[in-house]
Amino acid sequence: MILVLNSGSSSVKFRVVDLDDPTAGERGLVEKIGEPGGVPDHAAAMEQVLDGLGATPIEAVGHRIVHGGSRFERPALIDDTVLAALRELIPLAPLHNPGGIIGIEAAREMLPSVPHVAVFDTAFHATLPQAAATYAIDRDLARRYDIRRFGFHGTSCAYVAGRTATLLGRPLEELNLIVLHLGNGASATAVRGGRSVDTSMGLTPLEGLVMGTRSGDLDPAVGSYLNRVAGMDFAAVDDVLLRHAGLLGLAGVNDMRTVLERRAAGDEDATLAFDVYCHRIRKYVGAYHAVLGRLDAVVFTAGVGEHAPAVRAASLAGLQTWGIEVDEARNAANERIVSPDEARVAVCVVPTDEEYSIAEQTAALIRG
Repeated sequence: MILVLNSGSSSVKFRVVDLDDPTAGERGLVEKIGEPGGVPDHAAAMEQVLDGLGATPIEAVGHRIVHGGSRFERPALIDDTVLAALRELIPLAPLHNPGGIIGIEAAREMLPSVPHVAVFDTAFHATLPQAAATYAIDRDLARRYDIRRFGFHGTSCAYVAGRTATLLGRPLEELNLIVLHLGNGASATAVRGGRSVDTSMGLTPLEGLVMGTRSGDLDPAVGSYLNRVAGMDFAAVDDVLLRHAGLLGLAGVNDMRTVLERRAAGDEDATLAFDVYCHRIRKYVGAYHAVLGRLDAVVFTAGVGEHAPAVRAASLAGLQTWGIEVDEARNAANERIVSPDEARVAVCVVPTDEEYSIAEQTAALIRG
């Protein structure tokens, strides 16, 4: 059994994965770590997790780490050197990496005799061509501070691309895909033959699509403008763009289900939030169709992608001349293929399973 941990600053999500039976294994979430009503720290959270697992044999622990920088382009067996390197990467993912590191430390203390493996969201995008990964800024500055497009949701993209090939009955190596990972965080990725060739998130998970609380693309001068005219320091600007933007900034809520309910009731803010969200997706679908040249499928995944037919329909509306079309009945039924049979480009809904993918990568590393 592989124990998969996704640790945040105040929570630990866990799952025990049996690679021979994806439906088996315990899973759960420990919340409010260090908060009233919760456990005092991550060590106590790990103790709670392990107590709940009882005598379940754990072969290894796979840890989801959001940002691996340029150093980590594949899973890494965690030792003190790797842990130190992860700490150095905190400025690249200040919302995510600190919790992952705390989770690693607690898990290593509680399970010192099993291997621990870091699996990185950025690793799948290590195949980005230089033209896609490079920002047009001073090259020496970029090299000194490792400023480039890294991309995220890579574990999900890799898993979903493979499952899409199975769904379509075609070799992954032959397929050109656009994977739309739409959750509270959201990204678009162009995948050619199983390799990432462009992706919407960048140096950090802020760039790209509109998200639950993150702005996605905007003029880089917005930060300096707010500094000048509103007197906001850059920490405050970061807070606004990371935690108070996106759907939350536009509609006052970060849950697409609530946005859809309010939109149906005629709420103007929710309607605009929905329109901006879907317009941004459509722009990226068009751009990545151009990057790929030929497109075989558009794939929706994650919470919004898998469960919001209205988002799928609106995001692809008007693209029929490109061979991209959504069948209304299939889409409403959340079928796995929601495009008409005659469509040149398949539109697929493929559930993601990042924990299973992390377990697969962890097992592959430790078993050689």
